[in-house]
Amino acid sequence: MNRKTVYHMALESVDSRYTCEWAEVIPRELAKYDVNVVTLNGDIKEAGVVTSGAFLNFAATNIWKNEQTNKLAILFLERKIKNGDHIFFPDAWHPGILQAKYMAELLDIEVELSGYWHAGSYDPQDFLGKKIKNKDWSFSAERAYFYALDTNFFATDFHIELMTNTLGITDKSSIVRTGQPHYKLIESIYSDTKRDLILFPHRISEEKQPEIFRDLVKSLPQYEFIFCQEVTTCKADYHKLLSAAKMVFSANLQETLGISAMEGILADAIPLLPDRLSYSEMYDDGFLYPSDWTESFDSYTAHKDILISHIIFTMESYDLYFDKLQKQKIDLIKDYLTSKTMFDIICDK
Repeated sequence: MNRKTVYHMALESVDSRYTCEWAEVIPRELAKYDVNVVTLNGDIKEAGVVTSGAFLNFAATNIWKNEQTNKLAILFLERKIKNGDHIFFPDAWHPGILQAKYMAELLDIEVELSGYWHAGSYDPQDFLGKKIKNKDWSFSAERAYFYALDTNFFATDFHIELMTNTLGITDKSSIVRTGQPHYKLIESIYSDTKRDLILFPHRISEEKQPEIFRDLVKSLPQYEFIFCQEVTTCKADYHKLLSAAKMVFSANLQETLGISAMEGILADAIPLLPDRLSYSEMYDDGFLYPSDWTESFDSYTAHKDILISHIIFTMESYDLYFDKLQKQKIDLIKDYLTSKTMFDIICDK
């Protein structure tokens, strides 16, 4: 009997994003199973040059995905893709999903398709949600990707509800909530001697509300504030900042998981997060502040004094948070930073 082959439609590797880690980790984890692993990449160097404020490059990503899909089509053409094989899309916003489904069905090849959802136009705070004006086409595309996939992976219940409610999806039988493969983060992030440092670890983009952080700098001169993206895009330097920080701050309006807050936890930095979005289901109450404190800059202004008092109390009480940080770290690693469930499903274990 032929061994199953898993075709990994890899995300483009961006040094400043976790995609560079997934390029190594996903094939490594799949190789632990009794399957053949074939990774399909694009060939464009510019794929690693990110559009300002975004997660990837909006032009280069399409060249990357088209090149991948062409390679996949050749494998179908040459009948190298067999019944029982699996095609995994680490980013489910991939037009190649429709082409893979088209080829599999019209060529009568019983191949499984799965994809991981990160964001989309169904989220009004996402880049796509804000930039795409006529969402008739994007909502239809997202529904098509969803229904073409045999398994739809999501990191949080918040994200599942956001997508299915917005797109009117009632059949959730193909949905699996599973962690993401962030094994490299667990291996590489560390904690060192702490100083009175507060980090803004996110992309500097509108939905992250960086103006709130900038205003806090003026009111809390006793602490050091750093926008990580302004001082480095090097992972090692970023991890060094995390290791020294006592706090990572968020006023995010868009978050379906939140890698940077988890990175903070791994480095023993206290995450100070609004009680909304995916944060509400993922974090202990001690790390959450009332959502209305930062729902907008005006709302922040109205609640500024109490937020400042909360930051001061948390910073000055850092040692009291240590045990809570360790418990939260264990929970995040188990539920969100590792993805055995996903790999088991892909490899039919």
